[in-house]
Amino acid sequence: MTIFIHSIQGVIIIIVMIAIGYVLSWRKWFDESSSRLIAKLVTQIALPAYMISTITNDFTAKRLLSTLPDLRFPVLSMLILFALAAVLIRVMQIKDEHRGLFASMFLNSNTVFIGLPVNMALFGNQSLPYVLVYYMANTTIFWTLGVWLIQRDGTQKQAFSLKTTLSKIFSPPLLGFMVGVVLVILHIQLPQFILTDCQYIGGLTIPLSMFFIGIAIQRAGIQNVSIDRDSLGVLSGRFIFAPLLMTFLVLPMPVPLLMKQVFILQSAMPVMTNAPVVAKLYHADEQYAAIMVTETTLLSLAVIPLLMLFVKSGVIT
Repeated sequence: MTIFIHSIQGVIIIIVMIAIGYVLSWRKWFDESSSRLIAKLVTQIALPAYMISTITNDFTAKRLLSTLPDLRFPVLSMLILFALAAVLIRVMQIKDEHRGLFASMFLNSNTVFIGLPVNMALFGNQSLPYVLVYYMANTTIFWTLGVWLIQRDGTQKQAFSLKTTLSKIFSPPLLGFMVGVVLVILHIQLPQFILTDCQYIGGLTIPLSMFFIGIAIQRAGIQNVSIDRDSLGVLSGRFIFAPLLMTFLVLPMPVPLLMKQVFILQSAMPVMTNAPVVAKLYHADEQYAAIMVTETTLLSLAVIPLLMLFVKSGVIT
């Protein structure tokens, strides 16, 4: 019962912040430009500062280096999900114009705007290295395989750009993570005022991320949510196949329990908020992508407490 109450409290914290963002957007405090600004503040300013502050304060070089081989688990999981998505596309007769988006949303998850706050609420800063390992795999696969899949749906074909792809993979959050790792490994101590600034700025990450989700849900419109074959397939990928697959991959392995718990939670996060943006860029069905972001985010508020109870119940050892 204590575990269940703790899990519910962690989710309620997140729901309250999402609700604030939703209400403020409904009251016209935020518009589309405000949403873009918040996303930029989180990904380009707050999150990199959060990475540097947390890593340099809470981790050792040995511990950080020991987490890097764990990349194999999320990478393997997403490649298997990609193969499974290809099968389900044919079995469920997914619409031709949705097949690339379907596969991309089926295998990639929202590891920052939802995944990071959820893991921080449940496990604290000790979960950050594993959150970031999953993030590294997820963002790399999304901006390569995921974007290629979405581009296949679009009416506007663009040539593959290595420079653009690398700039998306080596995003400010990942660069912040890398800077923090280098500082720890080389035993470089930043001046205290810089660390304090990083701590204050990094503190914006979680509340702004939740406001962004609330704004996105309000702007997408709950009334547009509908259940059909195309959406059911994505929902099953995000909340059934992905966590089950990750559980089977990590359960028998001699790795830290916390890593198993974080990876299972990260695998079951909602659709990435970047999916509608990329769909719009390539003239794919951005409305379908936006609705799936909304549906999976709303459903995650019910799924996350169950997953929290599952990973904390002793079943995962």
